[in-house]
Amino acid sequence: MAETAEKKPHIVMTPFMAHGHLIPFLALARKIQETTTTFKITIATTPLNIQHLKSAISNTFSSSNNDISINLAELPFNHSQYGLPPNVENTEKLPLTDIIKLFHASTSLEAPLSSLISKITQQEGQPPICIISDVFLGWATNVAKSLGTRNISFTTCGAYGTLAYISIWCNLPHRKTDSDEFWVPGFPQNYRFHISQMHRYLRAADGTDDWSKFFPPQIALSMKSDGWICNTVEEIENLGLQLLKNYLQLPVWCIGPLLPSTTLKGSNSKYRAGKESGIALEECMEWLDLKDENSVLYISFGSQNTVSASQMMALAEGLEESEKLFIWVIRPPCGFDINAEFKAEWLPEGFEERMKHSKRGLLVHKWGPQLEILSHKSTGAFLSHCGWNSVLESLSQGVPIIGWPLAAEQAYNAKMLVEEMGVSVELTRTVESVISKEDVKWVIEIVMDQEGKGKEMKEKANEIAVHMREATVEKGKEKGSSLRAMDDFVRTILQV
Repeated sequence: MAETAEKKPHIVMTPFMAHGHLIPFLALARKIQETTTTFKITIATTPLNIQHLKSAISNTFSSSNNDISINLAELPFNHSQYGLPPNVENTEKLPLTDIIKLFHASTSLEAPLSSLISKITQQEGQPPICIISDVFLGWATNVAKSLGTRNISFTTCGAYGTLAYISIWCNLPHRKTDSDEFWVPGFPQNYRFHISQMHRYLRAADGTDDWSKFFPPQIALSMKSDGWICNTVEEIENLGLQLLKNYLQLPVWCIGPLLPSTTLKGSNSKYRAGKESGIALEECMEWLDLKDENSVLYISFGSQNTVSASQMMALAEGLEESEKLFIWVIRPPCGFDINAEFKAEWLPEGFEERMKHSKRGLLVHKWGPQLEILSHKSTGAFLSHCGWNSVLESLSQGVPIIGWPLAAEQAYNAKMLVEEMGVSVELTRTVESVISKEDVKWVIEIVMDQEGKGKEMKEKANEIAVHMREATVEKGKEKGSSLRAMDDFVRTILQV
């Protein structure tokens, strides 16, 4: 049996060093092995990220298919060479100003990955059948080509958001006009994007700054790979998928949504998110159980983001005036250590005590069991930064979204949710914007309304949830679109 196992075609996967990338890569590995046991899979990343993945694998795979086996390989990493703090190997504890250092540091993994591929080739008598690399690690395309294998780029985002993000970085179209609105290559001519949908570092990019020196070259290399895998569903992103395929001129396989299965709920939720929950799951569920259906607003800005102190104050005041029920995952505002203890002074005086006493609001510090909250019948809407993992989790449960994009491709996700899907209203953008409690109250009332626009958004979100479920199931002999895409991907990489 051991000899047979050695002969299995080998896939090596290398994610970017952020929890929002590590978790989908792990989910993709799991999905490939659930589809077929044909492959041996190794995820290669830095030592501290390997420790995180070990915890996730031991806790989420322990009760699942025994045939699922994912190998982990450490790639040596020198944080000090790039001015990173000790024991920092992902975005988790980095301030935004230092994240670009981590991006540049990721290029140092090229030589270790090359050595790993050479070692596998020597041990197994053939190179891995392919490398699946993060879109931000474009250098993996060079490794694959130099060592006789193929590279498949994996975007952990959706098709629409991915296209907008890569095209803006590669073309800097905002630099070619004096207007605040501009056309992005790859989109129809009548589509317009706005300067306010860009993070301040992208807005300032001119081709000579540190961000420009990283993103366009790495994206260009990823566009020379042998195909892209996209964490989305064909039926919910028809336009975005077609536009992305036309822009890349490469095969694109939509194999999403990469979401935890129901068997991974409960005590394992912290491993999915990469964070320990700030509240016991039972306490959270008991609170929700006492609320009416679709009556609770869930608020979270993801694992990497927070808002400004003035925005946080306006959000709290607007929530209180709206008199809506809410769960708010709360962390220190922008400019403070996001992982530090929360101070009462960042909220209206007595706010947390009033919410607790009235049972109108539940403030969860640092992190909450997101999928469990979104899947509860009492949750009616999600105020979100529109990170793609959060978008998928929300829409999979038929929960409409109040958009507050902060960074990366989030504003383009929000644009699609509003304009293409009709499941969202945007509250504001970025941490620089000024909002009032009236803005907050107004948007919450629109989305939480059981009639009118709120009802319409809920119905559309439920339709999308159905498409997402159908994409990943097999009815009789008919497979859903994501299962068919995975089968096609497997057939493609097995072709010599």
